[in-house]
Amino acid sequence: MKNNMILFSTLTSFLLFSCNDNNKLTEVVEVPLPTKEEKITIGSPNDVKADPGSFELTKLPFAYDGLSPALRSLTMETHYSKHYLSYTNNFNKEIVSTEYENMPIEDILKKLDLNNAKLRQNAGGYYNHTLYFNVLTPKEQTPKDTLAGSIKKEFGSFNNLTNQFKGQAEKQFGSGWVWLVVDRYGKLQITTTEDQDNPLMKNALIPGTPILGIDLWEHAYYLDYQNRKGSYIDAFYEHINWEKVNEYYIEALKKVKKV
Repeated sequence: MKNNMILFSTLTSFLLFSCNDNNKLTEVVEVPLPTKEEKITIGSPNDVKADPGSFELTKLPFAYDGLSPALRSLTMETHYSKHYLSYTNNFNKEIVSTEYENMPIEDILKKLDLNNAKLRQNAGGYYNHTLYFNVLTPKEQTPKDTLAGSIKKEFGSFNNLTNQFKGQAEKQFGSGWVWLVVDRYGKLQITTTEDQDNPLMKNALIPGTPILGIDLWEHAYYLDYQNRKGSYIDAFYEHINWEKVNEYYIEALKKVKKV
């Protein structure tokens, strides 16, 4: 795949950051923008490799420009090859020679000590981003099969699910995630978490298995949308891979013995 050349006309640079209180980890990533008329090269996600370790990056199933103009190449490359890669590498470092080194990620998240800030942030960051990139697709879809029936049964309609999911995402203050989860009873629920937490962790308001999640950290959208978070939420929703979400749904139901 050929590299893409992008032309920028700007003289600025800025920080992608999330404001948290003193008790929480803060992700600060400087993203310098090119100088005026400078061309930068957008590579291929296939060229991105994590350092050797227990966990690998999930393969992005499309090129960085696959979701344009909803999410443009620079946003996707920064998110995937910098943020996601950093979480993966840091997570692998944290679990070397520990009881977690050969444990499934879901079990690590359920068992980890929430006071271990580095492991909590990086294990969550790895899992959350893996799910996020797995449920994106260039082609707009709608739920089908088993998932479609359950959405209608439990939310009344797909539109109701959409409105509730987007509404929670709009209301989420600061960095975090909004999730569609299968709870311990096999029911679909929408819930939120802060920072890189997720519903598999001990502190979850609604414990469950995530089957869909939207990243609401600024790094996921700021290059494209700045403070227009609602526009990013709409754009994300247009590119959900509902076939993949349905696969996750069936797997989650098996875990709670509902299929």
